[in-house]
Amino acid sequence: MTRPPLQRARVAAQIAFFALFALTPVFDLFRYDLVAGHAWFLTRPWHLGIDALLAGTGQPGHAALNIVLFLFLPVLGTLALIILVAWKWGRLYCGWLCPHFSVVETINRLMCFATGKHSLWDQRKTPPWEADGSPAPRNRAYWLAVVPAAVGFAFAWAVVGLTYLMPPMQVYGGLLAGTLTRGETIFLIAATVVLSLEFLFARHLFCRYACAIGLFQSFAWMANKGAMVVGFERERLSDCATCVHGHSACDAVCPMRLKPRNVKRWMFACTQCGQCISACGTVNRHNPQGQLLRWVSKDDARRNEARFSALSQSDEDAGGRR
Repeated sequence: MTRPPLQRARVAAQIAFFALFALTPVFDLFRYDLVAGHAWFLTRPWHLGIDALLAGTGQPGHAALNIVLFLFLPVLGTLALIILVAWKWGRLYCGWLCPHFSVVETINRLMCFATGKHSLWDQRKTPPWEADGSPAPRNRAYWLAVVPAAVGFAFAWAVVGLTYLMPPMQVYGGLLAGTLTRGETIFLIAATVVLSLEFLFARHLFCRYACAIGLFQSFAWMANKGAMVVGFERERLSDCATCVHGHSACDAVCPMRLKPRNVKRWMFACTQCGQCISACGTVNRHNPQGQLLRWVSKDDARRNEARFSALSQSDEDAGGRR
């Protein structure tokens, strides 16, 4: 199935950010060098300004000011920017940039080809159809791609992680020449094993429950009732019965295993990847009324949530009377 334009743009953003993530230490854009004993930022050494204090010649007050200026303010400023973006647009970093989430989606898709499920822990298999109605691959032979992909991504992550701590040319040169130090070898083996297990068994679980950056973004997003959210025209719920062979394409594609047609409070871990929106658009490409899922924000988001909650309550009341 051809990717919708929205998803092509998102994949391009993910690839570009993954490249930036891997090349940042190579060009000393940002890393901490354990050998040099200081950080690098935009190709320049980044010191905390406490060297004189450590040498016994500096003033404590001056060192404390430098720590605030060169450590706390940059860190808090970066976090504030991430939270501000999340408050307004949700977990865009997760869905559009995060190098871990791009791995999650890649392995999810391969595992779905192999097992019919995005994760080993899913209780039900996804329908064997793409959003455009074409058959989706289902073959256990894809396990031959799932495991190597997980281990390969884990090793790549381990190598890149090491370059954030050691001189990158030393790491890559040591890999090519087989001259890595004992400590570097232990780090690569341990990190590869741990990440391989995480990529194989706990990918989206980590994103939902263990990633601090993701959780803080979700809290900020939930606090803003007018934040961008996936809106659903619940009044047209009957149209969902005509989805791909009677199966909900939006549910099937969500990498976080959420139900996109739910109220916002049940979409806490939504990464705003828009895959549900793209799937709904593909299914309803010939529907004169258009798709049922789309992003809404501000007053539209508030009205959508209020209408959704009212209709849900009405359905519950009707069920109770029956």
